[in-house]
Amino acid sequence: MWSVRTRPYPTDLFDISVTGTNQSELLCCCPGNQTVLFLQQLLKKFLSLAQHFRLPLFLADIRALTLLSQDALQQHNQMPHDPQCIFLCTGQPVTSFALYANLWKYDPGFLLAAQQRGFELLELQGEDPRLASLDTLSGREIPLHFLFRLHGYTIHVVLLYERSGNYLWHGAVRLNANMDQKFAPFQLLDYGQHAGAYDRLELILTVVDGLDVQLPQNISNFLMQHQHARFLECRHQDARRFLQLYPDDSSAAAHDFRRKAKLLLSVAAQTLAVLHVPFWISSGTCLGWFRQCNIISYSQDVDIGIFISDFRPDIVAAFRDAGLSLKHKFGKVEDSLELSFLSDDVKLDIFFFYKHEGVMWNGGTQAKSGRKFKYVFAPFTLCWAELLEVKVRVPCETLDYVMANYGVFWNVPVRSWDWKTSPRNVIENGMWPSKEWAELIQVY
Repeated sequence: MWSVRTRPYPTDLFDISVTGTNQSELLCCCPGNQTVLFLQQLLKKFLSLAQHFRLPLFLADIRALTLLSQDALQQHNQMPHDPQCIFLCTGQPVTSFALYANLWKYDPGFLLAAQQRGFELLELQGEDPRLASLDTLSGREIPLHFLFRLHGYTIHVVLLYERSGNYLWHGAVRLNANMDQKFAPFQLLDYGQHAGAYDRLELILTVVDGLDVQLPQNISNFLMQHQHARFLECRHQDARRFLQLYPDDSSAAAHDFRRKAKLLLSVAAQTLAVLHVPFWISSGTCLGWFRQCNIISYSQDVDIGIFISDFRPDIVAAFRDAGLSLKHKFGKVEDSLELSFLSDDVKLDIFFFYKHEGVMWNGGTQAKSGRKFKYVFAPFTLCWAELLEVKVRVPCETLDYVMANYGVFWNVPVRSWDWKTSPRNVIENGMWPSKEWAELIQVY
């Protein structure tokens, strides 16, 4: 929710003075009373200007939000601090705000007003990924970051854009060769080391250190999202080159499968989000995203991975409630668990991943023989991405992940695929005892 209070435009908006101190060195030492007063006044003036131009800003500074989180309040209140600036004066030379870009019509008047009142401005732009596609690879430039500098202090404004997967996205900080590489302490910025993705936020207007400030209603959730916000964009240029060599199937059957797969992926994402179970697209579904920015039409299924540590016993019931039927259940929580669901003739395969002796692996089971298989991967982390207009996770080390399954020729389509022998990382893993088949090999 947005509720911005406006005030008359003050004529002395940036008449900031600090006596007896070299302003350029003001922030190079431990904050004293003068520094705290200066920072509080600077932030007050900046926020007043932002409110005058109706900028939908909210506080996104990680250090400040950490202090404001309920878990930290009690501990912080027991520490000595300056009562005039408890939360916003973090001792760092930069404060971060975020701007909902879709709620603000780009107004150069705001930027000009800030410059006229002493702020130096660095505006960073980049291509709009929402306009990129396999047909149009160069979208228009959009503002991604504003950096305002005054007397050695930086206010960082990161712009958040709505994406088609119903989430918020910001771009990375990328400096051109002709830009001042020392304009700001870039290594200290909370945002911009890489692109990021966040769920849509509910905001509240409150008073922080005597200033009217909007901030996320659920601070702890926002801080958690920030820890895992890294976003990987689809490789449109490489996908276009791939599709020039191997044109996509444009038949009615392929179109129908992609439509069903999109719906199934969306249902899976929503169902697991309610359970707070993170997942990523795996196997052929991950290959399709990485190679051609789409699902592989002849794969005829959707593959996702889940760490076994995130398993919940109510997963099966949740998917049934979402309209999917259980097709098979192989293995057990302690070893090689695999679930498969069916929706509108499209299969959703869920592979559970285990960590052991420096590797990650998922299992496979042949129902008719009880043979077990193991698919081994180097350790990986998870990033956000978008597939079929659905916000999903992918392994950040995507190339290594894909090559583990498909080898160095992953970029060449293979329509004939045997899950027991074709993957490069498959190894035999024994057999299930026949007396346990009824429990460990269930086909519906």
